[in-house]
Amino acid sequence: MKNFDWTKFTRKIAIEANIQTLYDAWAIPSELERWFLSDASFLNAEGKIKPKEQRIKAGDSYRWQWYLWDATETGNITKSNGKDHLQFSFANTCLVDVHFELYEKGTIVSLTQSQIPTDDESKQNIRLGCDQGWSFYLVNLKSVYQGGFDLRNKDPKLKPMLNN
Repeated sequence: MKNFDWTKFTRKIAIEANIQTLYDAWAIPSELERWFLSDASFLNAEGKIKPKEQRIKAGDSYRWQWYLWDATETGNITKSNGKDHLQFSFANTCLVDVHFELYEKGTIVSLTQSQIPTDDESKQNIRLGCDQGWSFYLVNLKSVYQGGFDLRNKDPKLKPMLNN
């Protein structure tokens, strides 16, 4: 474990869907709710609520909630080029970069979470916890956009489960 990087991680997944569809899965609030969140709310730079069908952009802020999870995550969109890269703040001090790259059968989605603090609580809850969470949600992204199945648990009688 002495060479383990506690400050960042990257997860990649290949999905048989085009780049714009997958970019929009991250950049349009109603699409985020199809595979990731129970509620994706965004405010523009002027503090006005953005419509659920409007693409996010740098300078917007967010408030996210998940099914069967009491926590609410807030942060800011720091980069958004409309085609193959977006970045947002997450878990207080962290940055998440999502890149989209063509490959012969579709798109490779690459997620990197960085600037993770190295105190014991952050190692457990952010480095290990977020890694596990993002891994599941990337698989669910593939399932929804490639196969049409949402793998999230939405039944409050069945918690905690791997898929919530």
